[in-house]
Amino acid sequence: MNHPPKALVTGATRGIGRAIAARLLRNGWSVVGTGTSESEKRCANIEELAGVRWFDVNMADSGSVQKFLSEMESVGPFSGLVNNAGVNRIKPLSDVSGEDYDFVHQINQRAPYFISQSLIPGMISLGGGRIVNIASIWSAITKARRSLYSSAKTGLIGQTRALAVEFGRQDILVNLVSPGFVLTDLTRQSLSEEELKSFESQIPTGRMAQPDEIAEVVAFLLGPDNRYLTGQNIIVDGGFSII
Repeated sequence: MNHPPKALVTGATRGIGRAIAARLLRNGWSVVGTGTSESEKRCANIEELAGVRWFDVNMADSGSVQKFLSEMESVGPFSGLVNNAGVNRIKPLSDVSGEDYDFVHQINQRAPYFISQSLIPGMISLGGGRIVNIASIWSAITKARRSLYSSAKTGLIGQTRALAVEFGRQDILVNLVSPGFVLTDLTRQSLSEEELKSFESQIPTGRMAQPDEIAEVVAFLLGPDNRYLTGQNIIVDGGFSII
């Protein structure tokens, strides 16, 4: 009996991660998702996430990540991994503390590195796998007060390329998706209607992305139709980064 392919999606309780988990479920994947606390309880009534197996992980805590990865040894192997969990702290360089630096880089760069390290042997045992790291347009362009986020997300580019080269012959394809402005619940809560319109006026397509549009790209990269695309930073931003 063939079992559905299994994917781990970090940061799957909301926003882009939630859309990715929901899309993979619709595509027939078995999905394991992570959140920060009480994930199963908080997502229990979200119909599109019905079927996700939840684990709580503090990605800023190496001990919590290691405990989670030990648990995954009995849950895997996984043929798909989406390193989506991420954080941002917007500060001028003069205000950045060591704690700020460690927090942003631990979640955005270190955790994906060691999660990938842990899951790749299982992918090899399955005869191949797909990894998608979620970055941001700030991995390709930047602006003032983004030094923490840009350095962490740009580091993911090097990580993605290096793993793509190292494991290509094992049919493990590793790519990066860098969303631009995405109309998530958090975006709606954070910005007024006037601010939303101002941002949208700067995007060549005239609007922000829907989370599902990012999820579609990720689903392709994880799916059987992607047999050759690897080591790439795919920017999904409506053209914002090219103007």
